Amino acid sequence: MLRSMLLQPSASRFRLAGGLQGVEAAGWLRPAASSRRHVAATAAAATATQEQKLTITTPDDWHLHVRDGDNMRSVVPHTAAHFARAIIMPNLVPPVTNTQLALDYRARIMAATPQGSGFSPLMTLYLTDNTSPADVAAAKAAGIVAYKLYPAGATTNSDSGVTDMQRCLPALRAMAEAGLLLLVHGEVTDAEVDMFDREAVFIQTKLKPLLDQVPALKVVMEHITTADAAEFVASAPANVAATITPQHMLLNRNALFAKGLRPHNYCLPILKRERHREAVAAAATSGSAKFFLGTDSAPHAVGAKEAPCGCAGVFSAPIAMALYATAFEQAGALDKLEAFASFNGPDFYGLPRNSGSLTLVKQDFVVPAGYSFGASTVVPMWAGETLSWQVQQ
Repeated sequence: MLRSMLLQPSASRFRLAGGLQGVEAAGWLRPAASSRRHVAATAAAATATQEQKLTITTPDDWHLHVRDGDNMRSVVPHTAAHFARAIIMPNLVPPVTNTQLALDYRARIMAATPQGSGFSPLMTLYLTDNTSPADVAAAKAAGIVAYKLYPAGATTNSDSGVTDMQRCLPALRAMAEAGLLLLVHGEVTDAEVDMFDREAVFIQTKLKPLLDQVPALKVVMEHITTADAAEFVASAPANVAATITPQHMLLNRNALFAKGLRPHNYCLPILKRERHREAVAAAATSGSAKFFLGTDSAPHAVGAKEAPCGCAGVFSAPIAMALYATAFEQAGALDKLEAFASFNGPDFYGLPRNSGSLTLVKQDFVVPAGYSFGASTVVPMWAGETLSWQVQQ
């Protein structure tokens, strides 16, 4: 089983100083006992006065929401500050369903990108029942890298999503031939399926049959949240991979209800039991090239989150690399962070690795209570909590 293989922490070449603050104490994060012992042992060996730094190849974010308009102009600089590239999600209103819409959206993102950052958005299209092979050919010619599969109603702005996978088969076969990837929000939307089981059911009823019908298609199962998904991806052929978010590495479903309802920890797929968090974190830190960084940073105005019917999405862009460093440190696997953040994604997409670098420093940092979001505010993951890592300015 993947879980039994991956949960054994490997010896890190890095010395670890200090521990997590404000996280494990809240009962949100429960590292395996072996991981706790490893962190304690390496921390004891470190010198308290030595400032720990970790320099890696500039990372990419393989799953990002930046919204549009003034909201977009507020959040794009956060990602551009730390990442060279990002896969941009197409679930705007209306959705980005054709090449011209994607090119126009990319131009707006570039206009919001700080000069000199070097940031490059990688564009995707929203797969629908009506996507045709001709649409796929046009997308490939324009430099679009992937289509996104949203089962209709699965998440924010997904009402235009796919209702019948069979209707998409000609387009999916054209994608496989052209080398375009399929990015999958892996949940069924059947009302009778329990919210916490929708990912596992999707794998059995949707994803496996799809791969049987189009075996050459490159598929990324995005933001995996369960042991089922981690095991499936690890055992699948080489054309199947997965992205993993910081929240699904660090938080279990208790984080939704710690001393009251926590709407800013609500996302889709929803946080799962601790055993699933452990399996997802173990997959990310295993060293397997099948797993790579995708924040799924999804900003919403504070009023849209703190509402009777609050929106799903966790905003992590400004602190994402600090969160991942925290998770990898907890697993005793800081030596594997670079591959997860900087190598596995471009290798799977068939793109060159970045040439720059990013340095993380072991230094306490209090996460701000909020960031500007157009005319409103967006509350980040772990607002007000202390992280022990930050990106060196």
